[in-house]
Amino acid sequence: MTAGSRGDVAPYTGLGAGLVRAGHEVTLAAHGLFEPLVAGSGVRFHPLPVDPRAELHSARGRGLHRARTGAGKLVRLAAMARGAVDEMTAALVEVARQGEVLLVGGALGPLGYALADALSVPALGLHLQPLHPTGEFPAPVLGTRSLGPVGNRLGGRAVMASVELMFSGAVRALPRHGLATADRSRRRWPVMHGYSELVVPRPRDWPAGLEVSGYWWPHETGRLSPEVEDFLAAGPPPVFVGLGSATVPDPGKVSREIVTALRAAKVRGIVQRGWAGLDAGSTGSGEDVGGDDVLVVDEAPHSLLFPRTAAVVHHAGAGTTGAVLRAGVPSVPVPVQFDAAFWASRLTALGTAPGAVPLRRLTAGTLAGALRRATGDDSHRERARTLADRLAQEDGVAPVLAALARLTR
Repeated sequence: MTAGSRGDVAPYTGLGAGLVRAGHEVTLAAHGLFEPLVAGSGVRFHPLPVDPRAELHSARGRGLHRARTGAGKLVRLAAMARGAVDEMTAALVEVARQGEVLLVGGALGPLGYALADALSVPALGLHLQPLHPTGEFPAPVLGTRSLGPVGNRLGGRAVMASVELMFSGAVRALPRHGLATADRSRRRWPVMHGYSELVVPRPRDWPAGLEVSGYWWPHETGRLSPEVEDFLAAGPPPVFVGLGSATVPDPGKVSREIVTALRAAKVRGIVQRGWAGLDAGSTGSGEDVGGDDVLVVDEAPHSLLFPRTAAVVHHAGAGTTGAVLRAGVPSVPVPVQFDAAFWASRLTALGTAPGAVPLRRLTAGTLAGALRRATGDDSHRERARTLADRLAQEDGVAPVLAALARLTR
């Protein structure tokens, strides 16, 4: 069970498909608009209410951009999430009753574990970010500035407490759904983290039961459209630009800056509209910035497109960060909010990105400069390729299978 944007769902489609191949029956509970992601995987789907895209485009969702700090964004997100959680609880109870084991995405942690306890079934946490407190780095949603071991740990605990509070009303309401609430004061379910230790090493101060499994690559069966194939064949590898499920306050302005940056860096571009509504034609100001050197697309399988690009400009969500690393190409992260700055900092530290260009500082000049460094410095591509080769040797599904075996023996 998971909730959130596409990046909070797609990795579980690949993990679910791997579990199906190993003989398990798997149901993915996620927002209804993501049902197409499991097509052909063997994974069943149980729709949850709430449209996360509509939520992000609502007045409350747009208000996230007015928060200037990670803590401020977290407060606004909590206010948004409480209503959504209440709306999803009945559907989660319904699907949980059918499960012998609950696999709980980090976005639904406290409620998922409460359901497992109430139903007396085992649970396994499946996190896409390192959410548990550690002294080694700050909580991902609070930014990248270290507060020292004690400060980092306290910040992590504060985030965990905020998340627990976000779900407290739904947990207390479980008796209304025919479930008794269980005492979780001493219960700690194991958690697997769906990224590689090559990217984020397991903190040495984490307790036993918190493990890093490796990436869960999304299940993808689509093909590149003829339009994309023709564009790729018409010239040198382009730069892909997409902000995924992130939204921006002024899509027209951001689109103009992106297209101008691509041309200033003398590279072709494929721009994905995404939830931000990016474009490369008329952007509402009367200025037509389109041309045959920039192609605008809707959806395209990352696993097929990214390896054929010169670089990827992305919002540094956990899922897209993994896809870029898998492709072995340099990138320019444009962190927007939540844990994006954390992943952008990891890409920079690994040497696969020349540095981040946060959305609030994105101009044609800053982006063009980063693109020149990403595509002109061979060291970024070499490091990306080397890391991708090492990631290809990992199997993120096997540790989850082993954890399930331990839970159900």
